[in-house]
Amino acid sequence: MTTNPASTPTPSPARAGRREWTALGVLMLPLLLVSMDVSVLYFAIPAISADLEPSGTQQLWIFDIYAFVLAGLLMTMGSLGDRIGHRRLLLIGAAAFGTASLAAAYADSAETLIAARAVLGIGGATLMPSTMALTRTMFTDPAQRAKAIGLWSGVMTAGIALGSVMSGMLVEYFWWGSVFLVNLPAMALLLVLGSLLLPESKNPEPGRFDWLSVPLSMAAVLPVIYGLKEIPSEGWNVRYVVSITVGLLFAALFVHRQRTAAAPMIPPALFRGRGFAPSVALNLVSAFGVMGSAYFTTQYLQSVLDKSALEAALWALLPSVPIGVAAPIAAQLVQRGVNRAYVVTAGFATAASGFGLLALADTDSMVLVLVACAVLAVGSVVVMSQITDLALSTAPVERAGTASSLMETGSEFGGALGMAVLGSIGTAVYRHEIPASAPETAQETLGGALAVADRVPGLATVAREAFTSGMQGAALAGAVTLAGAAALAAVTLRRVHVPQSADAPEPDKVPA
Repeated sequence: MTTNPASTPTPSPARAGRREWTALGVLMLPLLLVSMDVSVLYFAIPAISADLEPSGTQQLWIFDIYAFVLAGLLMTMGSLGDRIGHRRLLLIGAAAFGTASLAAAYADSAETLIAARAVLGIGGATLMPSTMALTRTMFTDPAQRAKAIGLWSGVMTAGIALGSVMSGMLVEYFWWGSVFLVNLPAMALLLVLGSLLLPESKNPEPGRFDWLSVPLSMAAVLPVIYGLKEIPSEGWNVRYVVSITVGLLFAALFVHRQRTAAAPMIPPALFRGRGFAPSVALNLVSAFGVMGSAYFTTQYLQSVLDKSALEAALWALLPSVPIGVAAPIAAQLVQRGVNRAYVVTAGFATAASGFGLLALADTDSMVLVLVACAVLAVGSVVVMSQITDLALSTAPVERAGTASSLMETGSEFGGALGMAVLGSIGTAVYRHEIPASAPETAQETLGGALAVADRVPGLATVAREAFTSGMQGAALAGAVTLAGAAALAAVTLRRVHVPQSADAPEPDKVPA
C-alpha cells in the first residue's frame, strides 16, 4: 500500500529534557554577569577615583569602554561563533572574561583598569550572542524555546538593575575590586559545566571569514554609539553630530560590503526571512523606551526625591519583580493560539501606558514613578521575549549567532538613541523652565543646580520642578513612540507564522 506523502505527518521537534534545562541555567550565569557589568561601576567610581586618581577623561573611559567594545564587536563575535562553534566561543569568552575580571580587581593604575575593562567588553561580546544561539540550538520545540527565551530576556533585564545594587553593597563592605571578583566563581563554573552540558553548534558550511567587515562594523557602530551617549549630557555639539555622521557613512560602506562580498559577515538573505527585519527594528524601539526612561527615573529618585545612590538603586529593584512572570504569560498566550502580533502590540501598548503614567508624576510621586517603571518594564520584556523568539525562529539555525548579534546590536543602538532623543527633549524643557537669572551651571543640569542651590534661595525647588517637567515631556514623546511601534507591530507581524516543527537543518552536535 502506497502512502500519500502529503498526508505524512511532520515529525515533532525533540523536546528538551533535564539536561537542556540545566544547561540553560548554566547559560544564565554569563548572561547575568555581562548585563550586570553595564552598571556595576555606578557606586564603585568614587572609590576607584580616590584610589587610582584617574583624570576626568580616564574616568569616563573606565566607565564607558566596556559598553563601547561590547557594542562594536557583537556582530563580529556572532558571525565568528557561527563558524568556530558557539560553545567553543563561549568558553573562550568565559576564560577571557574571568582573566580580565581578575586584572581589573587588582589594577594599580587607571590605564590598567581601562585595558582590563576593554578585555571585559571583548569577552562580553562573545558571551551574549553565544548564550542566545545555544538557547536556540538546545530548544527546538517552539513552546519550550519560547519559555527559554523568556527567561533569557528576564535575566538580561534584571541583571542591569541588579548590577548597581550589588556594586553599592560590595563597595559598602569591601574594596572596589570586589565588584569584579564576583565574576570569577561564575566563570569557573561555566567553564566546567559548559564543557559537560552544552552541545556544540555551528554552521557546517560557513565560507571564508570576511575580515574586512570587522573594522567596517566597528567603524559603523562605535562613532554612532559614542555620539548618542554624549548628546544627553553635552547637547548637540558639533563633535558628536560629526561622530554620528561618520558612523553612518561607515554603516553605508558596511552594508555595501555585505551585499557584494562572496561570504559576508551578515548575509542579506537573513533579512529576507519573514519577520526577521521587523523583529530587529521593534527590538531597537523597545530598547529605546527602556533606556530612555531609565535616564530620567534614576535621576528622579536621587536628585528630585533626594535619595542616596544605594537607596535609589534598592527602590529601583521593585519594578523588576513583575518581569519574572511577564514573559512566561506572553509565551503561554502565543502557544494557546493568540496571534504573536497581538501579544507584541499589547506589550508595546503596556509600555506606552507606563510612559503615560510617568508623564503624570510631580516632584513627590515616588510610588507613581515606580509603578510606571514596572508597567513599562513588563511591556518591554513581553516585546523583547516574543520578538527575540520570532527572530531566532525565522533565522536558519546555522545563522543563530549572527541573528543573535544583530538583535543585541539593535538593542545597543536603541538604548543609546533613547537616551539621546528623550534626554535631549528633557534637557530642552528643563532649560526653558529654569529662570534666566539662575547661575549658568544651574541652567545646564539639575545636578549643577543642586550644587549651587545653597547660594541661591529657592533654586533647588525650581530646578527639581523644571527637571520633572522635562521628564514629563520626554515621557509623552516616549509614549507616542511606543504607541507607533504598537501599530507597526500589528501591521508587520500579523501574517508572520512560525512553523511548529523543526524546519531548519539541525546543527552539527559534538558529544560533550
